Amino acid sequence: MRKTAFLLLVLASLAASAQPKQSPEMVRFLRENPHRAAFNTHSYEFNPIYDTPAPKGYKPFYITHYGRHGSRSSWGGSAYAHVRDILAAAKEADLLTPAGDSLMREAAFVYDSYDGMDGRLTPRGADEHATIAERMYRRYPAVFRKGSRKVRAVSSTVPRCIVSMTAFTARLSALQPSLDISWDTGEKFMEYIAKADDDAVRKQGKALRDSVWHSYTVDTVTVMRNLFTDPAAARRFVPDIVRFEKDIFETAAIADAFDIEDNMFRYLPFDLVYQLHERKILDAYLGQCNSVEFGDRRMPRAGDLARVLIRQADEAIAGGPRAADLCFGHDWPYLGLVSWFGLEGVGDRMDLEEARARWFGARYCPFAANLQIIFYRNKADDILVKFLVNEEETLIPVLTPVSGPYYRWDDVKAMHPEVL
Repeated sequence: MRKTAFLLLVLASLAASAQPKQSPEMVRFLRENPHRAAFNTHSYEFNPIYDTPAPKGYKPFYITHYGRHGSRSSWGGSAYAHVRDILAAAKEADLLTPAGDSLMREAAFVYDSYDGMDGRLTPRGADEHATIAERMYRRYPAVFRKGSRKVRAVSSTVPRCIVSMTAFTARLSALQPSLDISWDTGEKFMEYIAKADDDAVRKQGKALRDSVWHSYTVDTVTVMRNLFTDPAAARRFVPDIVRFEKDIFETAAIADAFDIEDNMFRYLPFDLVYQLHERKILDAYLGQCNSVEFGDRRMPRAGDLARVLIRQADEAIAGGPRAADLCFGHDWPYLGLVSWFGLEGVGDRMDLEEARARWFGARYCPFAANLQIIFYRNKADDILVKFLVNEEETLIPVLTPVSGPYYRWDDVKAMHPEVL
């Protein structure tokens, strides 16, 4: 038994030494907040808000917004049940360590919270949108207290987006009952809110992503040692250790959507968490963003959504009736939109290797991710805009601002004459 244990430790050490090099920046990002390993199932981080003063004489008058739905349940019921049931069987055999017992109880809580409802907005998801709405209102009160006070809200037909829209606009109404808010959804809106992916791009992107995954050696030793008092005896309950580890990751990745604040990724070795996180961000970046490999094919599809937002903004600039246009949709269209505008960080043009090292997906596309474009005008009717990615001022590196994060709206539009 001792020789076997020693051999397993040696093999694990050799596997670790053969792993592709980890990005120090990405390691810091994940260790700073382990929940970020979930990437697009990470709940929204409410960070402090900072506004660079607008140039003298410019006042905000209109907001256009695209928000991803808030925290939701996932399609992982089988994953949660798989983890729970394996550990429950091992407990009956008196094979669980304290960590194994703790994971069993947490996986059971996630499964019970999921309650068989795929993609359902959780209470946390509704709270995220209500809070973002209040922060927007208090940050730019003049937009809502002057002028027409009309707000148009349009949603994807998917229930979690409709409920997100409801939570967001309900908070606005509570803050200012005099707002005139309209709501809409329908298949016609889906043509731009959630345009279908390019299947060829996604498949080719996944093939590249998988080539990275296959370069790793998966640690199948540490988890068994952490969760079971006798890993060899417990293997009869774990016929596929790689699947078991992935299901633990998926359970951990959705936990904070159900207000589980404990770091469930702690049951996995950090190297494995890093690998699985990397797989998720590469799937998104290669398939949906302005990557060197596929961006030229992906970005035109984002132009349909951008064209609608630009047209609505131009209507407001010309004296149209609305103070804000609010759109509620999904993660992949959101990523395409912010990449189409070339926004710093999320929209950077990188190849696969660069994206592995410094595309911080959980910062850019958590649950309730949002783009807000704030419009300013002066008495000469000159229009400036500021872009907020998840409420943070964000630059367009290829465009020269008037000052700080403020750009001339005409300069922004001139970057994309194909949509005008």
